[in-house]
Amino acid sequence: MLALIAGRGALPAAVARTQDDMPLIASLEGHIPDGLAVDISFRIEHLGSFLDTLAARGVQEVCFCGSVTRPVIDQGEIDAPTAPLVPVLAAAVAGGEDSALRAIVGIFENAGFVVRGADELAPQLLPEPGVLTRGTLPPEVQKQALLADQVRAEQAARDLGQACVIRGDAVIAREDARGTDAMLRDLAGTYDAPTLGGGDPFTSLMDAVGDALQDAADWLSGPVAEARAHAEGGVLFKAPKPGQDRRVDLPTIGPDTAMRAAEAGLDGIVIAAGGVMVLDQPQVTAILNEMGMFLWVR
Repeated sequence: MLALIAGRGALPAAVARTQDDMPLIASLEGHIPDGLAVDISFRIEHLGSFLDTLAARGVQEVCFCGSVTRPVIDQGEIDAPTAPLVPVLAAAVAGGEDSALRAIVGIFENAGFVVRGADELAPQLLPEPGVLTRGTLPPEVQKQALLADQVRAEQAARDLGQACVIRGDAVIAREDARGTDAMLRDLAGTYDAPTLGGGDPFTSLMDAVGDALQDAADWLSGPVAEARAHAEGGVLFKAPKPGQDRRVDLPTIGPDTAMRAAEAGLDGIVIAAGGVMVLDQPQVTAILNEMGMFLWVR
């Protein structure tokens, strides 16, 4: 049996809907996934008990998917089954993002669970290489991609994010622990764009695309139209960190990312082929086409 250790966002629902049998849905307390009912909620202080519960429910495989904020451990709440894990958990929380994820994965593997990646369970979320939108690539994007590779290596060495924005030959934004959409919101300023794609990306697909096009058209006629008219351009680059464990925290974009990139006045998005999942690809490409932007799976 498969259990999704689900965080916030639409990815857990996207993965769950691709499975022949509905997985058990478990979430860290306070991290409710979009469009899914949670079967088990747990606290990090009760991780040992949670592992026992999964085993008792017949779970053999787990998949970590969705956004999770690193929790603060309350020493007074640690239960007896979790006590032996405290040294590993403390090191994980004190270390960087990558070390924390590796530590948590190790705990599950040592407990006898097979850890599977979201892209392994739902390979259809990885788009084929190429330009997926109508627009052609600007000539400078090839050179910018090489700069983005350098930035990605630097960010990996410092255990930082998986994305950056390049305008001309300058890096104007780097992702931090808050994520890609927060970086784009910072770049755009204070305007709060509509949120799209928060629900199940596999339900009423054609209606969703039509709604996205209408929302994008309405949106462009508002404050973003003026902002984009004075935008200086730029490209969002997103890819896994070099050496990253693909089973956890594989990069993802979706309709919200497309709208935020448009809000920030960018020319397009470049993602690594085979390394970035796209939630609701038809809606993402529809939004970018409406905005006159491009999506290159490099």
